[in-house]
Amino acid sequence: MHKAMKHRVRDVALALWHAAERALHRATSQQTPQNRLENRSGCREDITQALSRFLSSDTEVASSTAALVFEIDDFSKLEEIYDLDVTEALLAKVCIRVAPHLRASDVLARIEAHRFAIALSPHRRLDLEAAIDLAMRLQQVMSEPFAVGKTIIHTTISAGFALAVQAEKQTAKQLLRAANIAQLEASRAGPGAIRSYSSAMHRRIKFRDDLIGEVLTALEKGQITAYFQPQINLQTLQVTGLEALARWEHPVRGIIPPAEFLPAFEQAGLMRLLGNKMLSDSLAALAAWDKAGLFVPKVSINMSNAELRNPNLVDHIMMELDRFDTTADRLVIEVLETVVASNGEDIIERNLSALAHLGCEIDLDDFGTGHASITSIRKFSVSRIKIDRSFVTHIDKDKEQQNMASAILTMADGLTLATLAEGVETSKEQAQLTAMGCGFMQGYALSHPLNLQDATAWISQYEARQHGPSHLRRVQ
Repeated sequence: MHKAMKHRVRDVALALWHAAERALHRATSQQTPQNRLENRSGCREDITQALSRFLSSDTEVASSTAALVFEIDDFSKLEEIYDLDVTEALLAKVCIRVAPHLRASDVLARIEAHRFAIALSPHRRLDLEAAIDLAMRLQQVMSEPFAVGKTIIHTTISAGFALAVQAEKQTAKQLLRAANIAQLEASRAGPGAIRSYSSAMHRRIKFRDDLIGEVLTALEKGQITAYFQPQINLQTLQVTGLEALARWEHPVRGIIPPAEFLPAFEQAGLMRLLGNKMLSDSLAALAAWDKAGLFVPKVSINMSNAELRNPNLVDHIMMELDRFDTTADRLVIEVLETVVASNGEDIIERNLSALAHLGCEIDLDDFGTGHASITSIRKFSVSRIKIDRSFVTHIDKDKEQQNMASAILTMADGLTLATLAEGVETSKEQAQLTAMGCGFMQGYALSHPLNLQDATAWISQYEARQHGPSHLRRVQ
């Protein structure tokens, strides 16, 4: 089914489900409180009305109320795997499963496709600890397998909550908004996370929201640019390439690192445009280094899921290579291990295979964090793995770190894969990795990421120190 049509069908189904639930609630008004809770309609208005009622209730015994929001993690993947009737049946079962773990006076509602909210009625013992305990109990309940017909589905949830005393203003809308903000923070932290609302969290969200409004302008005005971090061969100490890393040179806030602005690009749907900018900046840098007589074999660019799903990706890269008069073997495509480990999309596999066939090297980034199998490494035409910095830090003195890195290096050797250690920060870490047989490295021990001008100067100075002027000439 076409995706847009699928979503329209889902919306209609959801509306019908809501109507049915409301009718059922009216028809069963004489049922027990628990049953009425299970049949309660799922809409934001019900939650805000309940919160308004709770907030205006008698508080002479130090009663409090709270809002809790949770959603099923990675629900879009479930939609890709299962038919609409399966996912809708799953969502309908959520209320039935959660309701028995709430008080009869609490209100449970489905507020979006895979997003639920709970208005917790006032209670003298409703504090931070009690809210965390409830969120953890809901996580445990939701982690138990769902049986939908003959299909067994495993889920996790991310939850956020806000106590009435935590909200900026003690209104129903503000309290629900605070819980939503906390849940979004939990989702960003990873599957199964729990977050409690805070004013600092609100400021971070506002900061990101402000950035979303600025990112397109930043691209158009050239504020987003590539910085370059050198990579060297640990045996020869020669520069073997540089990784392009996006930086936002904000006119007011200064240099904004990618961890802060990439979510804004993702939410704004601009990851492809950002990727195009990094590609052109990287190839332009190669051309500049060639013109300066500096030999830089390769430049690496990171590719997001959005870019890898682009059916025109290979054609676009070929055109850019032609535009800058360079060859594919000088371009390295870095892909996160989590993408390779969890992705079954044919378009991504086809794109990476086509790029490898074109001559591009495929690097598997942050290796050790995504549980990629040997099969997936081969399937995605990986030629080098980048050992995540979590396995590199203190490797010179931590035996467990050495054992983990040694296992990775042994596996890579058996698969004839090159290895590069990320985040090398000290000369002792570098020496240890060299002794262990790691092929390449990058990190602060060499250099921080540099803009094009500073990177050019760094390459020239480094090569001059290591090998003398003869090694600065580009090999023809």
